[in-house]
Amino acid sequence: MRAFFEAIQWLFVDFLFKPLDWLRALELETWFGANLINWVFMFICAGFTYYWIKQINITKDADEQDTTAHSFLG
Repeated sequence: MRAFFEAIQWLFVDFLFKPLDWLRALELETWFGANLINWVFMFICAGFTYYWIKQINITKDADEQDTTAHSFLG
């Protein structure tokens, strides 16, 4: 069993978390570079939010919006 848990440790420490070590070292050089992934995700979420609000307004203007959450509540 010990070898199994050491294999899991090797997988995470030496393989899966290496990009995080790289980001930690990059943060000492440039904060914006280390947080580039966060900025990308924020722009993607802002785009999806804009699209979602636009679609809500389209259905609201066409009076197709159902105000009940479920058919059995109305």
